[in-house]
Amino acid sequence: MDEFYSIYSHGLVRVAACTLPVAPANPMDNARRTAELIRECDLEGVALAAFPELGLTGYSIDDLLLQDALLDAALQAIEHVRQATVELQPIVVVGAPLAHANRLYNCAVVIHAGRILGVVPKSYLPNYREFYEKRHFAPGDGLAGAAIRLPGVALRPEAPSTRRASHRVDAFANYGVAPDTVPFGPDLLFDAKDVPGFTFHVEVCEDMWVPIPPSARAALAGATVLVNLSSSPITVGRAADRALMVQSASARCNAAYVYTASGEGESSTDLSWDGQSMVYELGVKLAESERFASGRHATIADVDVDALRQERLRQGSFDDNRTAFGVTASPAGAPPASVGGGADVFRTVTLTLNPDAGGAVGLRRPLDRFPFVPDDEAQLNQDCYEAYNIQVYAIAQRLKAIGDPKIVIGVSGGLDSTHALIVAAKAMDRLGRPRTDVLAYTMPGFATSERTKKNAEELCERLGVTFREIDIQPAARQILEDIDHPFARGEETYDVTFENVQAGLRTDFLFRLANANGGIVLGTGDLSELALGWCTFGVGDQMSHYNVNPGVPKTLMQHLIRWVISSGQFDEQVNQTLRSILDTEISPELIPAANGEDMQSTQEKVGPYELQDFTLYYLLRRGLRPSKIAFYTWHAWSDRESGTWPAGFPEAERNQYTIGEIRSWMELFYKRFFANQFKRSTLPNGPKVLAGGTLSPRGDWRMPSDVPASAWLDEMSRIPRE
Repeated sequence: MDEFYSIYSHGLVRVAACTLPVAPANPMDNARRTAELIRECDLEGVALAAFPELGLTGYSIDDLLLQDALLDAALQAIEHVRQATVELQPIVVVGAPLAHANRLYNCAVVIHAGRILGVVPKSYLPNYREFYEKRHFAPGDGLAGAAIRLPGVALRPEAPSTRRASHRVDAFANYGVAPDTVPFGPDLLFDAKDVPGFTFHVEVCEDMWVPIPPSARAALAGATVLVNLSSSPITVGRAADRALMVQSASARCNAAYVYTASGEGESSTDLSWDGQSMVYELGVKLAESERFASGRHATIADVDVDALRQERLRQGSFDDNRTAFGVTASPAGAPPASVGGGADVFRTVTLTLNPDAGGAVGLRRPLDRFPFVPDDEAQLNQDCYEAYNIQVYAIAQRLKAIGDPKIVIGVSGGLDSTHALIVAAKAMDRLGRPRTDVLAYTMPGFATSERTKKNAEELCERLGVTFREIDIQPAARQILEDIDHPFARGEETYDVTFENVQAGLRTDFLFRLANANGGIVLGTGDLSELALGWCTFGVGDQMSHYNVNPGVPKTLMQHLIRWVISSGQFDEQVNQTLRSILDTEISPELIPAANGEDMQSTQEKVGPYELQDFTLYYLLRRGLRPSKIAFYTWHAWSDRESGTWPAGFPEAERNQYTIGEIRSWMELFYKRFFANQFKRSTLPNGPKVLAGGTLSPRGDWRMPSDVPASAWLDEMSRIPRE
C-alpha cells in the first residue's frame, strides 16, 4: 500500500513559489538558472512551480524592454526552459515580455513536459508611484479568446518523452487555434485531468490589487489554485500588505494562492527588492520564504484541493455568486464559436500530470496535532478568551431571557463539570447576581474517588457557590435491588446497567432539585463525548435544560481551564484547585477499581481523545474520507519528536501512534459516531464555540439516526494495518 503514503493519492498537490537571482537584460542566463531550479523542484515532487514577473529578462530594465535584441533573447530563453522541462514533472510558469499584434505584453508563459500550454498577459498595468508600465506594455484584459505566435519557440517536443510519454496530449486542438500558435489571454484555466480538483489560473502582480481581480472570476469558473507572478519592489509595510492580499484572496475565493516576487539581482537604481514568496490556503499560511535572501529558493507547500472542493460544496453562496455574474468555463477542446471571447467565459487547457511516476511523495504541509487547538501561543490565548466568553455570554443571555432562574449543576471534580461551573460563576458575575445562585451538587457513587470528591467540594467552596453533597448509593442500591441486578445479590457485575443507574440518578436528582429551587439544570457534556456517544441517554448526562459545553472538544477543555488560570479570572485559591483537577485522570468513576488497580479510564474505552478529536475535526469541518484523515493523522502523530506542540503541553503526555493503532481507533470512532446519532438528535440548546463545527441537530450537523457506517468503514480498507 505504498500509494497510501503519497500526497497525490489523497487529493493534495505540491506547489512551489520560486525566487532566484536575476541577471537583468540577460534572458539566457536567467533561463539556465530557472531550469536548474525546475530540476530541483522535480526531485521534490513538485507539480506546479511559479517564477517571478518578467523573471526571464528582469523587471527593472525599463526601456530595454522595447529593444528587439532583448525580445529575441526572451523567446530563446523560453525555448531553453521548454526544452529543460521535457523529462520533468513540474508545470512551470515563467514571466517574459512578448509581442503580439503591434503591442508588447507583460506575460506569464505556462509550460509542461516540453509543451507551451498557454500565455497569460497581465490584465491591469500600474502607472502610479514608482510604476510606469504603460510606457512599455499594453493591458491584456481585452484579449479573451486570443492566440499568440512565439517565433523560434517549438510549441511541443519533437519526440515523445521517455519518462512520461502519457504527456503527449495535443493541447493545440483546444479552441481551434492555429498549429503554430497557443492560447493567449487572461481567460485561461489549466486543468490536470488525472488530479481531480487541480485547476489553476495565473495572474500577474497588479492584477491582484484591483477591486475585482481576474483570479476571483477564475475561482468562480473552477480554478482551485491561483498563481501570481509579481515583481513588487519593497518599501516599509508592503510585505504585510502583500500577505494580507494573498490571505484574503485565498479565504474569499475558497482557494490556494501561490505568490512569488522578484528579489536579488533586480536594479537598485531607485528601488529595492525582497523576493517575498508565500502559499496560502483558505486564509491559512502554508509556507513563506525568507525575505532579502541570497541564492535561489523554492517555497514549497502541499495544497489540499480536496478540501477546497469540499469547502465550495458546503458554501453554496460561492456558486450563487458565479451564477449571478455569469462566470463559466468552456469544456476543453470547445471550438471558438462556443467560447465567444466573452469576458466571463474561461477556456480550459488540459494536461496529464502523472504525478506518481517518480514514486510516492510524502507530505510537506503544516499539520496541527490538535486541530481544535492552535500551536501558536498567542492564537491559543485568543481562542480561549473567545471560547470562554462565548460560553459566559450564552448562559447569561439564556438566564435573562427566561426570568433569571438559578443554575443547578452537578460537579464531579472532572474537567467538563469544572469548566461548566466556572463559566456559570462568571455568568453570575456578569449579570450582577450572587454566585450563591449557582447551586452545585456533588453526588458520589460506588466508584467516586476521594480526590475528585475533594476537588469538587473545594472548588465550590472557593468559588463561593452554594454547595451540597448527596450520596446516591442508597438510591442506586434500591433500584438495582428492585430490578434484580446481580450487584444487589453481592456479585461484582459492573455492566452498562450498573453504570447508567448511577448516571441516571444524578440527572434525576438535578432536575428535581431545579424544580424545588426555581432553577435550570446546566449540562456539562462536551463535543467529543457527543461525537462518541459517551453519555447516558434521556434521564442521564445527555439531557439538561441548557448545555454550555457542546461546542468544546475534550482536547480544548484542558487549555481553556489553563487559560482561566493564567488570565486571572479567579483568585489563586481557585487556581490551585483547578491545577489539581487538570492533573487527574479522565474517568467516569462508575465502576469500582479493584485493590491495586487503576481507576476506570474513559480513553481505554472510547480511544485517545487526541486521536478521536483529530478524526472528528476532519469529518465535521472538512468532510474528508477516512483514509485521508488517517493519512493526516499518521503524519501528525507517528513521531512525537517532529512538529510542534501547543504551548505548555506536558512532555510526559506527548504520545505517538502507529498506523495500525490509528486505524483501530478510527474504526471505533466511526462505529460509535454512527450508532449514537440518536443521542445528538435530541440535544438541548447550547452555544457553538469553534469554527470547526458543532453537532447540534439545529446547526452544523443533521443526519438520520439509523444510517449505517458501512460506506465509511469500507473506505477504510485503503488504510494499512501495519
